Amino acid sequence: MTGRPRTGVPLWVLKLTMSVTGIVWAGFALVHLIGNLKVYGGAQGFDSYAHWLRVVGYPPVPHEGVLWSLRVLLVVALVAHVAAALALAVRARRARGGVRARHTTGRSRAAGAMLPTGLLLLVFLGLHVLDLTLGVAPAASPQFTGAGSAGSPYANLVASFTRPVTATFYVLAMLALAAHLWHGTVLAANDLGVTGARARRVMVWIAGLLAVAVVLGNAGIPLAVQMGVLS
Repeated sequence: MTGRPRTGVPLWVLKLTMSVTGIVWAGFALVHLIGNLKVYGGAQGFDSYAHWLRVVGYPPVPHEGVLWSLRVLLVVALVAHVAAALALAVRARRARGGVRARHTTGRSRAAGAMLPTGLLLLVFLGLHVLDLTLGVAPAASPQFTGAGSAGSPYANLVASFTRPVTATFYVLAMLALAAHLWHGTVLAANDLGVTGARARRVMVWIAGLLAVAVVLGNAGIPLAVQMGVLS
């Protein structure tokens, strides 16, 4: 052993990557939530919104150009976020010598929940794309009407959430997303230099409101389908 320090990506770069990419996905979660709420306006309004996403900016922008640009941005942010998270987890484990701390506080338990909720969200994201975007069985319902402009996003959503297992998993995923967003937003604010007591309280409130909005807004949709409110 030479005692030379380990080389690699600086810690601050990993934390900054986590913060910026986390903010990108938090912003997407909020915008996606607003779009999802259009489902309560009925099939015509929801399907029109889904169609608009494909033609926004057209003809100056190619058909689905904005949509694909956002998809690429989200995929890049996701890959960077996961890579930084794994790198930080490995460094934290090495710093502890591979030994898990016996005494934990509420904050450390919340931090410890970030990895399992993140893994659950990765599984959910993959299944969600197979279900409502691509219509790949068995993730998608047998009543899937078609991808893109060929089908009805509203009908696909309702058909998917009539399945109790899918509806339950979606609700659980939204609870995991709320927890991930709440703690992740607070961590991101700290890593980006929001250290004042008043500013930190504001960020905690913002994170909490975002988490509650995700649960009430998104998780309410499969419950509404199960109760027959949406059909």
